[in-house]
Amino acid sequence: MRDRRSPLTAADLDGLAWAKMDGLLPAVVQDAASGRVLMLGYMTREALAATLETGFATFFSRSKGRLWQKGETSGNRLTVVGVHEDCDADALLVLAEPSGPTCHEGTPSCFGGEPIGPGWLAELAAVVADRAKAGPDTSYTRWLLKEGVERIAQKVGEEGVEVALAAVTRDETGVAEEIADLLFHLTVLLQARGTDWTAVTDVLRRRHRN
Repeated sequence: MRDRRSPLTAADLDGLAWAKMDGLLPAVVQDAASGRVLMLGYMTREALAATLETGFATFFSRSKGRLWQKGETSGNRLTVVGVHEDCDADALLVLAEPSGPTCHEGTPSCFGGEPIGPGWLAELAAVVADRAKAGPDTSYTRWLLKEGVERIAQKVGEEGVEVALAAVTRDETGVAEEIADLLFHLTVLLQARGTDWTAVTDVLRRRHRN
């Protein structure tokens, strides 16, 4: 049995349930960083093969009757990190990095709602990165980044102490507020050091697997 933790390759295409689904497999696209569901499309064998070959999400348009690469007109492509099949091999999960909004209406996702839980840290990291490049002069984030790593590290230390104090002196809301401050400053530190939360979660994942 194939290990579904590993992304699909061209050699795995024969193992998918194409006949069961009349040659079309539903493909859910998920932001590889935040976990947000971006869109639902359909792939034929040829579309999946093109996706794996080019590294850009390619689907079969039922209305146009042809293959289409997401963003071929708008430029808002989906760079594919990996494609995984489900347990019945009749549905696909596409992990991707979006370049611009995914929905044709100009929104990040074709579905409503916002990322919740830890996945929102990727959204926060994107905001911090945007502030670093073109934030307003009044932006605290941009000011902190200009101050440099030592100042940011000092703030992380201060916020860490405040979290510890809140844990024994404040209620649940107060603890959550202080942890939010710490996570924000950690996100700024990651930006200043040229890395992101993905690197952190990769370390945690490796430790968990070991």
